[in-house]
Formats: sequence, structure tokens, C-alpha cells
Amino acid sequence: MSVSAQATQSSEERPALTANGKILSTAPDRFGYLTPTDPAIGVGTIRRLYEENGYVWLKGFLPRNDVIEFRGWVFGHLASVGLIEQGTDPREGIAAAAVTDNRAVDRYLMSLVRSVAYEGFCAQPRMARFMDEFLSGISYLHKRKIMRHVRPGTTTVTPAHYDLVYLRGGTSRVVTTWIPLGDIPVEMGGLVYLEGSHAIGLRMEREFSEQNADLSPEERISAYNRNMTEGGWVSKDLPDMAERFNTRWLAADYQAGDIMLHSPFMIHASTTNQDRSQRLRLSTDIRYQNVNDEIDARWNNHWSLDDML
Repeated sequence: MSVSAQATQSSEERPALTANGKILSTAPDRFGYLTPTDPAIGVGTIRRLYEENGYVWLKGFLPRNDVIEFRGWVFGHLASVGLIEQGTDPREGIAAAAVTDNRAVDRYLMSLVRSVAYEGFCAQPRMARFMDEFLSGISYLHKRKIMRHVRPGTTTVTPAHYDLVYLRGGTSRVVTTWIPLGDIPVEMGGLVYLEGSHAIGLRMEREFSEQNADLSPEERISAYNRNMTEGGWVSKDLPDMAERFNTRWLAADYQAGDIMLHSPFMIHASTTNQDRSQRLRLSTDIRYQNVNDEIDARWNNHWSLDDML
């Protein structure tokens, strides 16, 4: 499906998006689509769009076939823990009918993110060169990197949040890169962004700093301190957030090869994977900053289930 076609599809052709049991409104003032950007427009223009909108959706930035082959490599390994339907192509990522042990899958994923193959995927030359230009200096790729899988039909979604909540021990000039590992159309539950919310997140962070000045340095940087909501989430009620801030949730039909850059203040979430073909959603989120800026020491360790981030 083309990018231009996505906004014209009728609501009858696509399932209603849900998150945490709530149905997102499709009213024009509450829901819309992200605007794609051609990477060929140049880094200067891309940086301006990022600063204006809080995100940039770079279409076809990575070679599509490379991303699909990497998806197959990941799911080929995860077949050993029963995640993939037997006899299917790992690149398709068809979920096994039997329920798997999610903690076992996550432990395997945490092994994969320590691999040379995964590190090479994240630090491939085009990405490194682009991030050096984008950050106006030598870019630093955080050691803590995450790969996420989402089964179709599961109620597991990422509640609304902004990333700086988990990165307060370093610079606020962090850039998150979210990479869909395979095609992720809207109904597969990719990231949705609250339009204009990079300004909202910045205001929330300023208010947090003022209200928590009496906390110890350790507590102040923690997403689990006594003054935070559970897990650092802004909200689990996405429709209410759109109403409360009088704005829209923006979705997209992501394709293998696309990358998303978003501000550490940009509020985002995910929705339920409703793929009719039973495909698993697979993505990775990694973070860059200028190497000369302060680095949050907690992100100098590999991702683990008990790292409280």
C-alpha cells in the first residue's frame, strides 16, 4: 500500500485501533497520519523538520532486503523457543499458535542484542554517517539497545510516555531511532505519536524538575521514584490524552527500510497488533547523542530484564 493511500482508506477496511482496552477515535481532530520524509532532502532540512514536529519518518532509509533478511535472522533464532510457527519462513514471522514463554523470548532477544550481527545492523555505515551529520559532531550509540516483539492478539502495548523519563542521567539532546524490522502497517500496532507533544513533554519535564528538587540525585533520575506514575508512563488511556491535550494521535504504515527519529520529549505509544495473517511485530529502538554531551551511565550496559529502565 502506498503512503498516499493510507489516509484515504475507509474505517470499514481497517480495524479500529485499540490500546489497553480503549478504542482510539478516528475523528479528524483526534486521529491522523504521520508525514513521510524523503532522506534525499538533506540533513539540514531533516533537522529542521525534526525540531518543528518532534519526529522525522525517513522512508526507505535502509535497504529493504537487508532489513527483511535481518528479520529472518532474528526469528530464525527465536524459532528455538517456539515463537514461530513450524515450517514457515522466519522472514514472515508467523506466530506459533501455542502460547510461548515471553520471558524466555525476551532472554533470547537480550542475547541477540549482544551479538556482532545486531551491533553491525545498528552501526551500519550509512546510519553512522547520517547521525554524525544530524548531531553536528561525532555520534555516540548507546550500548543499551532493545528489540521488541509483539504477538498478534495480545493486549501488550506500550503506554504513552516520552523517552527522557528513562534518560535523565545524561543530556536531553538524545535522539531515539525506532526501526521497524519488517513491514508494520497500522493494524500491526506500530508506534503512534501525539501530534505536537514534544512541547508537552518539555513542559512536563520542567514541571517534574521543579516539583522534585528535594529528591536525591539517584531518585531524581529514576522513572520509578515516589513522585512518578507507574513505570514512568504519562497515561495508559490514549483516547483521553488526545481529548485532554486537544490534539491527534498520528499513525503510519511503516515499511522495512524506514526509520523513525523522535525527540526525547515526544509522547508516543503503541497499539494492539491485529494482523489477520498472524505476523509478529518486530522492531528495535536505539539511541544516539553527540559523544561530547553527558552520557547517562545506566545506558552503558546491555539491556536486561531487571535494569529498571
